[in-house]
Amino acid sequence: MFTEDQIKELNKSFEKASPTEIIQKAFELSNNTVVTTNFRPYEAAILHAVSKVKPEIPVVWCDTGYNTPQTYRHAEQVIKDLSLNVHLYVPKQTSAHRDVVLGIPSIDDPKHAEFTEQVKLEPFKRAMDEHKPKVWFTNLRQGQTAFRNSIGIFSLSKDGVLKVSPFYYWSDEKLDTYLEENNLPNEFKYFDPTKALENRECGLHA
Repeated sequence: MFTEDQIKELNKSFEKASPTEIIQKAFELSNNTVVTTNFRPYEAAILHAVSKVKPEIPVVWCDTGYNTPQTYRHAEQVIKDLSLNVHLYVPKQTSAHRDVVLGIPSIDDPKHAEFTEQVKLEPFKRAMDEHKPKVWFTNLRQGQTAFRNSIGIFSLSKDGVLKVSPFYYWSDEKLDTYLEENNLPNEFKYFDPTKALENRECGLHA
């Protein structure tokens, strides 16, 4: 649907645009959109910004089943406060069952790939297969991982979906101000069982 030249032109044109301007442009390109979230820190910003433009947008939440109690409480608050249209996707096996037969393998364990497939990749693929979006809003930001440093505001997923990251160039400090100005909560007690290090790519984007 989108060529690399189109992506480059979009990134050039919207490098200094506001998140709202970027989001509005994305909706002009396609109304077949989703926003994904895991309710990690600063996710309330993207959910607020996108739902402000399109309140009924499908919010895809792929819950690994290993979130902290704080994250689950935070998610419930954000969903309620923003009246989000949440579509929940969970692994086909419970975390209790997996803990017995597989546990949480370290990243150098051969079983880590199977674990990541079960708790993150399969539910995500299922979600994307069901919604079939042309545009996918994310809260990817420059400085998070080496891969994310290279993609820009607009990028293409492996399946050709246009990924849009409206806050791509924003710092934590700038996002703190956004959250405060819009009376949005934040929560830092977040756990991703597939990532041993904060700057390690999660598997959905690279």
